[in-house]
Amino acid sequence: MDNGASSYRRFLEGEESAFEEIMEEYRRGLTLFIDRYVSDMAAAEDIAIDVFTYILLCPGKYNFKTSLKTYLYMLGRSRALDYVRKRSRVELAPLEVLEGEEPPPEESVFASERKKLVRGAVEKLPREMREAVYLFYFEELSYEETAKVMKKTKKQIDNLLYRAKEKLRDIIGKDGELLL
Repeated sequence: MDNGASSYRRFLEGEESAFEEIMEEYRRGLTLFIDRYVSDMAAAEDIAIDVFTYILLCPGKYNFKTSLKTYLYMLGRSRALDYVRKRSRVELAPLEVLEGEEPPPEESVFASERKKLVRGAVEKLPREMREAVYLFYFEELSYEETAKVMKKTKKQIDNLLYRAKEKLRDIIGKDGELLL
């Protein structure tokens, strides 16, 4: 899996439908990621469109050394931080746990409680830890990609995730037992 690079190459070669594929693949996740910074879904959508417009109008800027997803998230993070600076307040939106398949009916109550517990625990983490957890676990970026998006080293991401897991264990232990 090339994380969008082949679609972007096809776009650069003149295939317009390839850019639509890129937008379909990454628009929702990128928008949700940006919303974590700006706490305003409409602004997040505008910033995401700005990111796609940038790669459309400045195709030579992407060097294919990182995955396209990482590049998009780096651009999105940068623009989101600029937006927050202009607003003069830094606030992240609540972490949304992406919904997967529905659990069997007898497990739905436990699953719902577990999601609330995890969501609440993650929200209590410091901003950088929340961001690292979101990128690595929810967006499924690698350590290297997460490090590039957050402008940190791989070791710093490793440390952030380690400390986040420790804090989550403490928080969940305080807030209630983890439902398995």
